[in-house]
Amino acid sequence: MDLLLHLRYFRTVAEEEHFGRAAERLHMAQPSLSQRIQRLERELGVRLLDRSSRGTTLTPAGRLVLTEAEHLLTAADRLTATVARVRSGRAGTLRAAVPPRLGAAAVGALLIAFRDRSPGGDLDLRELTTTEQTAELTAGTLDIGIVRHPCPAPGLAFGPVLHQPLGVLLSDTDPLAPLPEIPTAALTGRDLALFPRAEAPALHEETLTTCARHGCTPGALHEAAGPDFTRGLVLSGGAIALQPHSPAEPGTVWRPLRGTPLTWRTSAAWPQGRDGPAVRLFADTAHETLREHAHMLTDTPTGASARMVFPRPASEFPL
Repeated sequence: MDLLLHLRYFRTVAEEEHFGRAAERLHMAQPSLSQRIQRLERELGVRLLDRSSRGTTLTPAGRLVLTEAEHLLTAADRLTATVARVRSGRAGTLRAAVPPRLGAAAVGALLIAFRDRSPGGDLDLRELTTTEQTAELTAGTLDIGIVRHPCPAPGLAFGPVLHQPLGVLLSDTDPLAPLPEIPTAALTGRDLALFPRAEAPALHEETLTTCARHGCTPGALHEAAGPDFTRGLVLSGGAIALQPHSPAEPGTVWRPLRGTPLTWRTSAAWPQGRDGPAVRLFADTAHETLREHAHMLTDTPTGASARMVFPRPASEFPL
């Protein structure tokens, strides 16, 4: 017997105090409703209703059962609503990550947009490198991440790829600072501040290879994990930095590279076969937010060469 269903029938009869009216309200035949109430009484071992030609009234046992039934049915309704929100991706805890240097505006907008779309959900968002994200996605301790490509990680699925053009951060006293855009070859021989190789080995290698292909060989390479250290190197006049567009800060200027030869390719990533509603909701939200707030493009810029987006075997990338 479906106890919850039969309790709902019983509650309706109690509210209407008449089997005919209750049956009409429930869109069922009166004999069928009467049989179901009788079955409920047999299951519980008590008489719930006194029946007469004028209608029905609750017995003392029926009044007690109705009180408890109200609590039970209310809790069942809450559970059903919660499950529906979970199925739609609007409830529960989603473990997600973003890469360093995504930008404060983009991270803030992503948090706000996901909260608006999933008001009953809880987003556990962390900043992790692509290397850390792929490890946690594979281990199952992360549900979804935003990674930089190339991302050599078997077993992951990816959302649509966005392109984030790189420019150069210079001291405002640098001889190249007055130029509206910088030829990549003009940076050859300059010390370069770049994210640590351990964060994303394949992307690190690809960035330097692309620089060389466009006539730029750095004089020295400085691994800079944080924006403050990067900016310090640039302010000293001893280095330049390759990075996405960022708000101007005193003492530095950001200039695009001529022809847009360098981009960071970015997408959502999650374990294959585990793209539940919350994962899809975050992936869609991230895609829209990054386009609007991180200057990312859906198409490959004209000057950037088309490169492999999906992961190659890890053996192809030295660690």
